[in-house]
Amino acid sequence: MKKLLCFLSCCAAIASYAQPRLPENYYWQKLDNGLQVVVIENHKVPLATIEIAVKNGAYTEGPEYSGLSHLFEHMFFKANKDYPNQEVFLRRIQELGAIFNGTTGFEQVNYFFTFDKDSLNAGLKFMNAAVRYPIYREEDMQKERPVVDGEFQRNESDPGFQLWYDVNKRMWGDLFTRKNPIGDHMIINTATPEKMMIIKNKYYLPNNSILVVSGDVKHEDVFGMAKDIYGSWESSGFNPQEKYPIPEFKPLEKTDYHIIESSIAQTPYMMLQWEGPDFRKDSADMLAADVFSSILGLNSSKWQQALIDKGLATYAGVSYQDSRYVGPVQLFILPNPAKMKECYDEMMKQIAQWSNDDYFTDEQLATAKETIRRNDIRAKEKPSSLPMQLSAEWCSTSLAYYTDYISNIQKVTRADIQRYINQYIKGKPFVAGRILNADMSKQYKPAEYFKN
Repeated sequence: MKKLLCFLSCCAAIASYAQPRLPENYYWQKLDNGLQVVVIENHKVPLATIEIAVKNGAYTEGPEYSGLSHLFEHMFFKANKDYPNQEVFLRRIQELGAIFNGTTGFEQVNYFFTFDKDSLNAGLKFMNAAVRYPIYREEDMQKERPVVDGEFQRNESDPGFQLWYDVNKRMWGDLFTRKNPIGDHMIINTATPEKMMIIKNKYYLPNNSILVVSGDVKHEDVFGMAKDIYGSWESSGFNPQEKYPIPEFKPLEKTDYHIIESSIAQTPYMMLQWEGPDFRKDSADMLAADVFSSILGLNSSKWQQALIDKGLATYAGVSYQDSRYVGPVQLFILPNPAKMKECYDEMMKQIAQWSNDDYFTDEQLATAKETIRRNDIRAKEKPSSLPMQLSAEWCSTSLAYYTDYISNIQKVTRADIQRYINQYIKGKPFVAGRILNADMSKQYKPAEYFKN
């Protein structure tokens, strides 16, 4: 029995470090501290891109931290142990000839540098200093808080964002901050260095991060450098998603309609949103959601013909957001102001038909899959963009999902799509929002029909 237990224990240890499925010329290694390293060999141009991605973002933020993952991203490019102020930091970037940036999303924060391949070792050390040894100086935060809040204010000048914000606030309720990367004005403007350190200590850990290097590099060299430079980064010894669990998003109980009047809405917008599948529970329906959205985007689709070709709207798109924690299905329409009621009536009529056997043809199904395949090829043409594509799926799905995505898309059937529609859309509650200016509201009276 002891031998059997020992054998099973060894198998479990090997399985935890088992090589994930990856595309050709992608190489994976896991350091002893839990940091995953992926190297993408692509020798088109003599450049290298280094990216660090962390499982952090809006979904980790309660109300008291709303928007601080985004502020943390901005502070990443400030002072650290090796570069004690931003001027020295930026001078080093200039010396490396690097292009740099970062992004904050729903379930990911990432940072990347692109430079000449000969600067690979120096670039890895530069990234290491920034991610492991930041210094949050109050003077830097005083400068950066209004920059981050300014992004929020610019977004608020867009009626589409105002509508998105309102719909999602109603959709997620008390957990809205966990679906809102842009944050909260007050929280952003009162953030402290202490809160930055709390975020770092919770999530900026090797066992909660992935290092991706892409470009004109050799994977053996990168793995050796990564071990030398990042191997001493101490593991937390715990899984942050387990120690700081994400609350479950509650199923939407009833349909909710709302109209916003805004002077900046010179063009009316309309939005519907459902709670869709998530990776933990239903990765198959995530694929079906993507294919169906692609079908609806075809010029030949009944959806486009009914709304665009007949002049009821200038845009009518449906999308699904890959998520580990409940991905939203979003419908966004720019209706013809003079035909808003007709547009709404036709939209609801079409939605009611989505699960019908004859709503799309076999040819449209095949074309939609081919469209996704071609878009995937196009997206992967630029070597410096590959790390971000991979890390986004690592954070929200898995490396295997990323690798098998196109082959699994080809396997989606009509029955899969109908199951997805019946499970998440047909007869299910949703949040509906509309934004327009007061004159349009008075003239076209949407409140008379845009309601429960």
